[in-house]
Amino acid sequence: MDGEDSTGAYRGYRDTAQVDMPMAPPRPSVPVRGTRRVTPTQASRPVPGPRAVVDGPIPLPAAESVPLDRICTVERHLDEILGAVPQPHPIELAVLDAQGLLCAEDVESQRALPAFDQAALEGYAVRSDDVAGALPQAPVELAVVGESVAGAGTPSSIGPGMAIRVAAGSMMPAGADVVVPAVWTDQGTVRVAVHAGPPAGGYVRRTGDDVAPGDAAVQVGTPIGPAQISLLAAMGRERVLVRPRPRIVVLSAGPELVDIGTVPAPGQVVDVNSYALAAAARDAGAEAYRSGILPTDPRRLSEVLESQLLRSDLVLIAGTFADGGFDQVQEALAALGDMRFRQVTMHPGPAQGFGRLGRDQIPVICIPGEPVAALVAFEVFVRPAIRLMLGKRQLFRRTVQAVAGQQLSSPLGYRQYLHGTVMRHPDGGYVVEPVGDGTEALMARMARANCLIVIDEDVTEVAAGGLVTVMPLLLGG
Repeated sequence: MDGEDSTGAYRGYRDTAQVDMPMAPPRPSVPVRGTRRVTPTQASRPVPGPRAVVDGPIPLPAAESVPLDRICTVERHLDEILGAVPQPHPIELAVLDAQGLLCAEDVESQRALPAFDQAALEGYAVRSDDVAGALPQAPVELAVVGESVAGAGTPSSIGPGMAIRVAAGSMMPAGADVVVPAVWTDQGTVRVAVHAGPPAGGYVRRTGDDVAPGDAAVQVGTPIGPAQISLLAAMGRERVLVRPRPRIVVLSAGPELVDIGTVPAPGQVVDVNSYALAAAARDAGAEAYRSGILPTDPRRLSEVLESQLLRSDLVLIAGTFADGGFDQVQEALAALGDMRFRQVTMHPGPAQGFGRLGRDQIPVICIPGEPVAALVAFEVFVRPAIRLMLGKRQLFRRTVQAVAGQQLSSPLGYRQYLHGTVMRHPDGGYVVEPVGDGTEALMARMARANCLIVIDEDVTEVAAGGLVTVMPLLLGG
């Protein structure tokens, strides 16, 4: 895997905001002190319409006020996760079940494709010497001595001045070296007038033109899509070795949570995270299981956590965890291994956790319980981990630079992720605006967004017309 060292840890700079841009120098591991304001550049285009100012900087604790042993950058937390996720062993699947996965073997063909010389289209199989001088005003006439249809296994042959009518995919007769398309003839049945003759070999698929015996038709690391499945089927392969979908178990933590079929009482909220995160994991390519709400009984809680560690490649837990101390879930996790909770310099959802627990050291990622922050944390930390487990080389969503349609504010020392809508500007490039004006429900605003606007830690303000990094949220992208 590109970027990995011999220990399996992922090395190198990981700027999640500029994955398809020229790489910038690595940021320092501590937050940048001071402020930076992004203003419109001469290269940016004017953006029509109102420029309402969004809410001011979010009141977060200054990054330097958090103890150093409990704070880290987005890159450092991400690197720790990517360096610990397992690489599931390849498995053999039926070719249709392998769709969307990466091939884990060099599939060598045991047969030639095509297996015989065949006509590439409907027409007449002839000798190229017989039709070399054919012209519309001076057609060449040949005797039609037979017909070859697809599936007919009896070989035929022709001599000088003869033609055999052929269907696309049918066996070429011996002696013929070219197929004259039917539209180049008068389509006669006893004698045919040929108005133009293709060169020798024209419209003929020769034995082994696609694949010769011993060729690696599908190579290691190739994504298996409809074209690869077509080739595998033609080679007679019913099963193929692939990198499997990682098994992700999604859990929600919190005594205030009730399931989707329950009417919440005052103080209770519906568990949306286990549904949203399971859907996000499936969209990223994982085999996701929604296990639901963690029980509050300590003994039952430990049993559930232990059982999920046995069935999964990664466990994802969304919840509001205690800051500076252990709550019930944190205590149960700590009993299973080294689980660390820390403040990550990002907003929303700076409270993050990660550890490798249980006998098999299964990665456990804890993310905030607030639904908007949970899905942002999934995009930043969990989705890249799933793609790494799938064997993908492109771990992150591609980003674009867009012109801000209005002023944007961000807290110093924190990387800000804002939901927005991005669209192409009529004059070229992209224009982006945050969704809503702060007065609507957060989840409704998030549901209308098609991107995340990413503002770096050392930027406190992006002026209207300034350039900003945008991460489009394309399904399956």
